[in-house]
Amino acid sequence: MASQSMGIQQLLAAEKKAAEKVAEARKRKVKRIKQARDEALADIEKYRQERERQFKEFETKHLGSKEDVAAKINVNTEKLLAKISEDVHNKRENVIKELLDLVFDLKAEVHPNYFVMNPRSD
Repeated sequence: MASQSMGIQQLLAAEKKAAEKVAEARKRKVKRIKQARDEALADIEKYRQERERQFKEFETKHLGSKEDVAAKINVNTEKLLAKISEDVHNKRENVIKELLDLVFDLKAEVHPNYFVMNPRSD
């Protein structure tokens, strides 16, 4: 019986040792997965920064800087406002004359619907 008890003790010890090895292997696996995820995130961030840098270079090369675009918009706006002011100055008298002609040239007429609502009694 003592040998059976000793055999059982050895089996229990071996099982405990195997469980510890499995637990240790799981910990190493989790650690490797975390490390791989961290490396992948670092690679993604590095790639994102590189693409962002390339985009900014492209944007600067093809569109110019934001200040250049704003300056172009301001120049175009000033040109447009100058043209509008010139048009107002050139056409002002004609517009005022036409408006006054319309205001003072009244033609008194009875609206056609008046006769529909109030028929003539001939």
